Amino acid sequence: MENQLKIKKYKLVEKLGVHFEHTEQLSPVAARIFAYIILTGKIGATFDDLVSDLCASKSTISTNLAHLKSLDKIVYFTKLGDRKKYFVIHPDILLQNMDKMILEWKSERELHQEVLDYKQEINNLDTTTEELKFGLTYHENYIKFTNLAIASMRDLKSKVAAMNNQTKS
Repeated sequence: MENQLKIKKYKLVEKLGVHFEHTEQLSPVAARIFAYIILTGKIGATFDDLVSDLCASKSTISTNLAHLKSLDKIVYFTKLGDRKKYFVIHPDILLQNMDKMILEWKSERELHQEVLDYKQEINNLDTTTEELKFGLTYHENYIKFTNLAIASMRDLKSKVAAMNNQTKS
């Protein structure tokens, strides 16, 4: 059973790694380290765990750990009497990702609003015939969607932040 879970973990590390390469613009090794740390949980992953389980050199692991720390994606803790560092995901990573999503949606909403405004101006010209008028429904619906998505994400973020505050207390 334990061996099957280990195989499942390695498959998920690979799958999440590929995902993080694209969504987080991480190098392949950094993406796999991040995925491995996520799947290791609160106990933390040691440097030696990462070197042996990801089959990467010490310098590669070290460089990518430093990069992930600089991005505030991971932190480490130590245990009394133990010289090892235990790497875990940053406790606020979920809130950071929510902020990123909100900013991206705001940016898209603004872009769609500008396009919508432009198309409305064209449509309102006396010289624009009915067959040359732009359809506006897509942009109007997309703006409504982003407004709802942003509001929902803000609501979720406040709930997650409240839970984080309770956990820290």
